[in-house]
Amino acid sequence: MAKQRILVTGANGQVGRELRELADMHPDAIFYFQGREDLPLTNFEMISTVFHTLQPDVLINCAAYTAVDKAEQEKELAFQVNAKAVSVMAALCREHGCRFIHVSTDYVFPGDASKPYIETDATGPLNVYGASKLAGEEQAFALNPETIVVRTSWVYASHGKNFVRTMLKLMAERRAINVVNDQLGKPTYAKDLAGVLLTLATMKEIAGGIYHFANAGATTWFQFAATIARKIGTSCTVLPVSSSEFPTPAKRPAYGVLDTAKIEAVAGIRPRSWEEALGECLDKIHQ
Repeated sequence: MAKQRILVTGANGQVGRELRELADMHPDAIFYFQGREDLPLTNFEMISTVFHTLQPDVLINCAAYTAVDKAEQEKELAFQVNAKAVSVMAALCREHGCRFIHVSTDYVFPGDASKPYIETDATGPLNVYGASKLAGEEQAFALNPETIVVRTSWVYASHGKNFVRTMLKLMAERRAINVVNDQLGKPTYAKDLAGVLLTLATMKEIAGGIYHFANAGATTWFQFAATIARKIGTSCTVLPVSSSEFPTPAKRPAYGVLDTAKIEAVAGIRPRSWEEALGECLDKIHQ
């Protein structure tokens, strides 16, 4: 039987790097990892060339413009990468019978809910980044109804730029840090998300549509930071503050908790608690 060919874009990002590490556990597949250097998503012609050269059975798009605040000034670039490039990939996949899996975000929602967001809830992004990601979802489904969108939230890893690594750095440098305590969401360990993407890539059959995935349990950024501090045993004090004390160019949703019941039912995935996942990530960084 021919090996499944899996193309991963954004291969040097948090999720892409975790996919590299997990690839060894799938010897029945051939992986092609394309980072920004190999495949800049602003070059649509190149996307097409690479696709036709590699002829994948599955395309996992982990590449994205993720600079949330910078996006307010770089709207055109954010939409090029998060929407236009996604539509190009979606169309190529439909044309060639390739499964298209695309990573999206809780930022497509307005953040005014009081219970976890399900896949069919009304969207309404508060910032350019969220709007560009929502446009990517919509354009992908318009051109390829079989697209699989995986929305996630608060992604971190043992490498790259993320909240966990920033907190560790600040805790090592300062006696006290202030962290916002009025935004609620679900932290997601990039390794767990990568595992889910591979499950969806290798399942015999999976219906197109939107799926939510994040680690289990909701928390605030302050509680997240306080848990990091407790787990590493730092003497740095973590203090809760309101987001109004941290004005940023892009508005953040106050509530971004995702309901994961659909992916649990369809793919048999049971997200572990965010605390357990965080512990594993911190151990990895410590090693």
